Amino acid sequence: MADAVLIDLFGLKLNCQKNCYQTLLKTLNAIQYHHAAKPKFLCIMGYSNISCERDGEHDNCELETSNGLLPLLREFETVSNPSMAASLYTIKQKIDEKNLSSIKVIVPAHRKTLMKAFIDQLFTEVYNFEFEDLQVTLRDDLLKQSTEINTITTHKLEEIQREIETYLRSLPTLKGELTIITSPLIPDIFTHGFTTRTGGISYIPTLSSFNLFSSSKRRDPKVVVQENLRRLANTAGFNVEKFYRIKTDHANEVWIMGKKEPESYDGITTNERGVTVAALGADCIPLVFADPVKKACGVAHSGWKGTLLGVAMATVNAMIAEYGCSLEDIIVVLGPSVGPCCFTLPRESANAFYNLHPTCVRLFNSPNPYIDIRKATRYLTGFLNNFPASFQTDCK
Repeated sequence: MADAVLIDLFGLKLNCQKNCYQTLLKTLNAIQYHHAAKPKFLCIMGYSNISCERDGEHDNCELETSNGLLPLLREFETVSNPSMAASLYTIKQKIDEKNLSSIKVIVPAHRKTLMKAFIDQLFTEVYNFEFEDLQVTLRDDLLKQSTEINTITTHKLEEIQREIETYLRSLPTLKGELTIITSPLIPDIFTHGFTTRTGGISYIPTLSSFNLFSSSKRRDPKVVVQENLRRLANTAGFNVEKFYRIKTDHANEVWIMGKKEPESYDGITTNERGVTVAALGADCIPLVFADPVKKACGVAHSGWKGTLLGVAMATVNAMIAEYGCSLEDIIVVLGPSVGPCCFTLPRESANAFYNLHPTCVRLFNSPNPYIDIRKATRYLTGFLNNFPASFQTDCK
């Protein structure tokens, strides 16, 4: 049973006003009375954009509201934005506000493939779609074209992607401006920084607006993350085409750029000019490594598992082995992450941190002790006394 029902009337050109009226009435009645339970969200897309042909002229439909149509329409939300991308993204927001995932799309047969192409770009595998044909009588010229729309050419797909990208670029930033935190320790020969939660277009409540991680298990689609990344590249001044991020495994594998890329890794090192490497973080610590002497750098993602497995030191060792870096020349900066006030682990997992150093654990005798993974990282790299106070402060 679908949680949401979407009727696609976007840009329809029907052969008469009566057909338009009858199509809507029949479809709305079917939804209202043929579902075992009423869907939680009912929506008509493009309701005000329908046009009809009467006596050789094209007019907007002024639908009759007798015979039960008006009461049925009141049960539906209507979305009539000027583009498919804008309309579907607006509907997606409404669906996400209600935390729904099972969606029935009632769409004219000639538009089904096009609709699926937009959905593939704007939705993720979190959502389940089923499609039902909307029975309409089209104008003769559209009937001739309808079979051609059943396949999406490469050119048409590129048009769809451009339409989506153009719309997303027009959206305002959410929850504040884009902010980049930098460290005075890193020399100017490196462009570096840590982003915060604000300045992007992601609206999912469980994510920051500046989400930079896409996953089939999340509601934020790849195109939204790409738009956030584009805005970051414009602000920070790097080439988004030469941007590489870790492929998290919560372990200690390091990819040395120029060598074969592992399937997953929590660290990257490079001495190539013009490339940008990135480690994502939230609770986990993003680390930046820079050697101004050998002009080499690296990043790492250090969660509690990666911290214990020594991903920070593995990244340092990779720089020493590959680029001839000296330990004393490598600058290491910890980015914002969860603080010891807020991060707990079961006692059996906390044991390893306590054995590393008792000050890494607070309330050790409780069932879920508090862990300071930032301090543990410093102990494991041997740099405990080499970090300035500003980077020992725990950032939530």
